[in-house]
Order: sequence, then C-alpha cells, then structure tokens
Amino acid sequence: MSISHAPPGVSESDISVISKDGEAPPELEPLVPSSARRTRVPRWLRRTSGPLLLLALWQLLSSTGVLPSDVLASPGRIAQVAGDLVADGSLPSAMGTSLRRVAAGLLLGTVIGTGLALVAGLFRIGEDLVDAPVQMLRTVPFVGLIPLFIIWFGIGEAPKVAIITLGVTFPLYLNVYAGIRGVDAQLIEAGESLGLSRWGLVRHVVLPGALPGAMTGLRYSLGIAWLALVFAEQVNADAGIGFLMVQARDFLRTDVIVVCLIVYAFFGLLADFIVRSLERLLLQWRPTFTGR
Repeated sequence: MSISHAPPGVSESDISVISKDGEAPPELEPLVPSSARRTRVPRWLRRTSGPLLLLALWQLLSSTGVLPSDVLASPGRIAQVAGDLVADGSLPSAMGTSLRRVAAGLLLGTVIGTGLALVAGLFRIGEDLVDAPVQMLRTVPFVGLIPLFIIWFGIGEAPKVAIITLGVTFPLYLNVYAGIRGVDAQLIEAGESLGLSRWGLVRHVVLPGALPGAMTGLRYSLGIAWLALVFAEQVNADAGIGFLMVQARDFLRTDVIVVCLIVYAFFGLLADFIVRSLERLLLQWRPTFTGR
C-alpha cells in the first residue's frame, strides 16, 4: 500500500525515499573530503625524501665524474672529512667559538631590539624619539659597517659580536613594534572597562597580543644572526667556523667548506626548531591553520 499523505513530523522528501513495502531507506554514507581519502604518508618521511633524493643525485653525479671533485666534493668525501675534523677536535672547538659569538650577539640584540620596541610601541613620545632613528639605521647594510666596527672595537671579539647584535636588533624591533601596535583597540577598551590599570593592560592584553609577532621576529633574527656570523668570521678571525672556511678557501678545500656550510645550516635549523617549540608552548591559546 502506498503512502498518500505525510504523517506528522515527516516531510515529503522523506516519503520519497521510503519504499512502498514500508522498509526503511538505506543508510547514507558520510561524505569524506578527498584530502582525507588520500593515503597517509608519515610526515617525517615526506620531509626527508627531498633532501635524501638530492643527496643521492649529488653522489651519482660525483661518482660518474659529471661533478669533478675540485668543483664540489662528493658526499662520501665530505662525510669522511667531517669525521676527521671531529676526531682532531678542530670542528668542535670552532663550533663552540661560533656558538658563543652568536649567543652573545643574540642576547644583546634581543634586549636592545625588544626594549626599543616596547618604548616606541607603548608610548607616543617614545615612538617620536625612537622610531625615526631606528628606521633610518636599519636601511644601512650592517655588513657595510664592518670597517667602522674594526676601527672602533679593534680586531678582537667585540666587532664580531657587534655585527651580530646589529643584525638581530632591527628585525626584532620591527616585529615586536608591529605586534604591539597591531593589538585590537576593542580589547584595550574591554580591559579598561574591566578596571585594568595601565600596567594591567600591558601585561594581560598588549604583551600577549604582541607575542606572535615577537616569535616571528625572533625566528627571523636567528637567521640573520647566522648570516651576520658568516661575515663577521671572515674578518681577522683566528677561531670559529668562518676561520676554518677561510683556511679551506686558501687551500682550495671544497670538502671542508661544505662541511662548514652544513654546520651553519644545522645550527640554523636547530635554532628554528627551538623557536617553533616555544611558539607551540607559549601560543597554545591561539588556534591557527596548520595546513591539509
């Protein structure tokens, strides 16, 4: 018997899927996005496949003679040289010296850049006094100041740390300053309506709102710090990774140069990993899109 009228609570569209025998309609399968139906490959495998393929291609070109050893040493030769440098202690000593220089420059640059950004971002008079000179100085290439730093500080550790400090200061200043001035004004008004004092607004509203920008600036500053270290250690250095590179350049040792570049890259990736871990720890309150 067919159904001619819809019972209470049942629409005409529901009736259209009910068979004449009174049987329930078949269960509907949920729609699954095409991105979720793809085969899940471990992310660590996806991230390492590219470098491994490049390494295999490099070894193949070196083995077949397409890439001569005097132009670029093979991966096997570079691994052997790296082991020799570690065994005789020259590479660990150079790494320790370079790390101390970067740590000192990063610490000074972070304190100076963040301090200037807080003064310029929180106070209008601070912005009038600080922002214009900083914007003028940041347009000067810090590498071009190396001769001046040598005249001022000599050829010891001071000019090297000063170059790194200068390279770190400006990116951090710009991002922290932009983060402070990018805080939603409605949040400030809401905090004032709740009776927060000026320090309370800074502590509970402004600084948390500026923290994402500060983390971005820190990541960028770390990259600049290692770049500045490369230039700093090319000038009258008697220790450090850059010193090893200068010696290798004089003796046409491309294998040692590549080992030093790999160490620079490893330190850069390690520093970026540390900052990203800090972001996940400090910015848990901020939901973000992580890709698909």
